[in-house]
Amino acid sequence: MRPGLENKWILITGASSGIGAAAARELGAQGARLLLGARRVARLQEVAVEARQAGAVSAQYHALDVTSVQSVGEFVSWVTSVTAQVDVLVNNAGGAHGLDFVADARDADWEAMIETNVLGLLRVTRAVLPLLPHHQGSMIINVGSTAGHAAYEGGAAYCAAKAGELQITRALRLELCGTGIRVGTLDPGLTETEFSMVRFKGDADRARRVYEGMEPLTAGDIAEALVWMASRPPHVNVGELVITPVAQAAVYKIHRRST
Repeated sequence: MRPGLENKWILITGASSGIGAAAARELGAQGARLLLGARRVARLQEVAVEARQAGAVSAQYHALDVTSVQSVGEFVSWVTSVTAQVDVLVNNAGGAHGLDFVADARDADWEAMIETNVLGLLRVTRAVLPLLPHHQGSMIINVGSTAGHAAYEGGAAYCAAKAGELQITRALRLELCGTGIRVGTLDPGLTETEFSMVRFKGDADRARRVYEGMEPLTAGDIAEALVWMASRPPHVNVGELVITPVAQAAVYKIHRRST
């Protein structure tokens, strides 16, 4: 167990699966108090049970759709009914939709990516900021992507959204300078979760091929890095952490074993 996270109130968005669920379990193992939000409430309930079994002092959950102003408001109202303070905010909700070139892409996919990765991040952060204590080691951790650092074909909107997340993080770091609130972004490369299934709209074969011939990161790998970021001493801010599989030298350069 890392010192510094015991009994801390940690809020995680997009906590029903993937990195968010892994973060809940890993932070739970540190003895934290968890506030979990996502659209799939039944899955949230399962994650909360797993987090408590891992060692969380408490793990409570509530429905949250970051694309809805009303849902964000209701969620944060619920949070304030549970605690007056949030020590760590993990903005994890996001995702990609489609891998189409701009000429062929759909507005619905573009809108979903901007709403979750950019506007959702801004809405949740704005709503939770008043609950983050000053000069007590509190932190905002935004889960980004290597896609925010380099573009690739078919990724125009997603890369733009994650580049937006990166710049939001940097802007927040400037705006909150002097408050003692730390701000950082955790930017993974290829990580095998439901990400590709969502991107390819349930096409399991196409999702599997994304990770074929190489060993991708796991949600647990990212959760461990997240715990490390959150557990630094209060005077230490990890601003930008990029983590990739060894086989991925760049967004578009991946060594795949021959089969």
